[in-house]
Amino acid sequence: MNRQEILPNMCTAANLLLGVSAIAAMLNNNYKQSVILIVLAAVLDRVDGLLARRCNAVSSFGREFDSLADLVSFGVAPAILLYITALVHNRSIAGLVCFALFTLCGAFRLARFNVIGCSPHFLGIPITLAGALLAVLVILIPSIPVVLALSLLLALGMISTIRVPKI
Repeated sequence: MNRQEILPNMCTAANLLLGVSAIAAMLNNNYKQSVILIVLAAVLDRVDGLLARRCNAVSSFGREFDSLADLVSFGVAPAILLYITALVHNRSIAGLVCFALFTLCGAFRLARFNVIGCSPHFLGIPITLAGALLAVLVILIPSIPVVLALSLLLALGMISTIRVPKI
C-alpha cells in the first residue's frame, strides 16, 4: 500500500469499526446509538471514496476492503438490528428470513459492483443507502410488519437492475 492509499483506507477501517461498534451497541440494548453509528459509517464510506479518487489512490485492495467494511456496516449491522427488533415483537421467523435475505442481497450487490467496475450509475440500490435507511426505519417506524416488508423491498432493490445515478 502506498502513502496515497493510507488515508482512504483509514476511513474504510473506521467505517468497519463503526459497524462493529453498532453491533456491540445492539448487544447492549442501545439501538439508537447503533443507528447513529451506522449513519456515521455511511458518512465515512462516502469520504473514503472521495479521498481515493481525489488522491488518485483507487486500488483493488481498497475496493475489496471497502466492500468487506460495507457488508458489515450496511448489510449485517442493520439486519441484526432488524432481527433483534423482530424478536422483541415475537416475529422471530419473519425477522430471521429478512435478516438473511437483506445480508445475502447486500453481499450479492457488493460482489456485482466489484465485478462490473466503474459506470456513470449504480446498478441497484447501493448497500450504503439501503443499510443506513433500514437502520433509521427500524427506529422510526413502530410497526414491525411494515419494517420487515420495507427491508424486503430494500433487499430486492439492492439486487435489482434499476439504475441509480451516482452523486
